[in-house]
Amino acid sequence: MIYTCTITPSLDYTTYLPDFTAGKLNRTGEVYYYPGGKGINVSRVLKRLGADNIALGFTGGFTGHYIEEFLKKEGVATDFIETDEITRINVKIKSAQETELNGPGPNWMRFS
Repeated sequence: MIYTCTITPSLDYTTYLPDFTAGKLNRTGEVYYYPGGKGINVSRVLKRLGADNIALGFTGGFTGHYIEEFLKKEGVATDFIETDEITRINVKIKSAQETELNGPGPNWMRFS
């Protein structure tokens, strides 16, 4: 059995639009929501290659629930530890220039 571990997974909100202008209202018609994080990405690829695996890590809140349900629908087994904080959200803007806004990890992961 292969285990992957994603300490700070994310819900990646990816939006596509023909033109993005900072400081202005931008409308998009195409958006996708994917579980993210290096370990989760490895688990998803392993499953597509036919290798059973279990995704481990920390998730919480509605975003953590979404990630677990998404992976289950893809046939990826999970054994996440539930936390009190919501799993971070990353915003990916796909346009002529790509822009990413990555949310912070949970407070317990931040060092002073």
